[in-house]
Amino acid sequence: MAFIDGIKEKAKQDVKTIILPESEDVRVLEGASKALKEKYANIILIGEEVEINERANSNNIDLTGAQIINPKTSEKYEEYANAFYELRKAKGMTLEQAKELLLEPIYFGMMMMKQGDSDGLVSGACHSTANTLRPALQILKTAPGTKLVSAFFLMEVPNCEYGENGVFVFGDCGLVENPSADDLSEIAISSSKSFHQLTGKESKVAMLSYSTYGSAHSELTEKVVEATKLLKEKEPNLACDGELQLDAALVPEVASSKAPGSSVAGKANTLIFPDLNAGNIGYKLVQRLAKANAYGPLCQGISKPVNDLSRGCNSDDIAGVIAITCVQAQDMD
Repeated sequence: MAFIDGIKEKAKQDVKTIILPESEDVRVLEGASKALKEKYANIILIGEEVEINERANSNNIDLTGAQIINPKTSEKYEEYANAFYELRKAKGMTLEQAKELLLEPIYFGMMMMKQGDSDGLVSGACHSTANTLRPALQILKTAPGTKLVSAFFLMEVPNCEYGENGVFVFGDCGLVENPSADDLSEIAISSSKSFHQLTGKESKVAMLSYSTYGSAHSELTEKVVEATKLLKEKEPNLACDGELQLDAALVPEVASSKAPGSSVAGKANTLIFPDLNAGNIGYKLVQRLAKANAYGPLCQGISKPVNDLSRGCNSDDIAGVIAITCVQAQDMD
């Protein structure tokens, strides 16, 4: 069974309700249809019902079972607008501004979650990460005990003996552009929890660099060295090591030469990249050259499950992220 199929089966055990605010995108409608057909999620589409159904029908997409909500005609619009205003009035928002913003599907969807009327939200197929995360942070806020909101990709690599049978978490590949050493340690903590949450397996965290154990010295490598030190201080029971080159992190034969005695080298399943340049390039190389499934960017550190999508995603990617969001919502319960 493919890893994502296992996620879908877990989602079926306690079906959650997921909002898709980008009903104008055919890929989103296709992903919704797949989730509904396989019965692992309840789906709410935000938009105008006639337009959505016309778009679905013209593309032979079955949306049977989906709930369609138009903010303009929703009976909850006034309630959500007043609640949004109360949340943001200290920041200078007026009630009129709150009402205007809530006509935008992404904001309406976030307020649905805030008010307990849904369990998770998936967006980003045709909007930027900032457009997904800005309303999430304004409305839902960060999770208790979280210092930093970050993003990760769940990578499923076919015919791969590394990681957890080819399954990895890559962080941060979608949000934090140039993390400090402390930021990197926080990304690693969140990513290790995300790996365990979604796989049920122990996370083995590699703090990646172009250096292994001091084979090179620069400001760039020292940041990773410091991040690893902070990580071990914060989470002494976490299996982690660094700084490690990628081959030392994954390949046992290389690990035995470059990092002998390491409990993580050659076994890593959670890869922490030193900055967004490396992370974004890394996940796309694996996705395209190894024909891997890349689910994300998935968000970590928000009080309720909100997940971004790559604008290059396809309908299968969206269906997979819907399933992952359901499992995250189960865990938050």
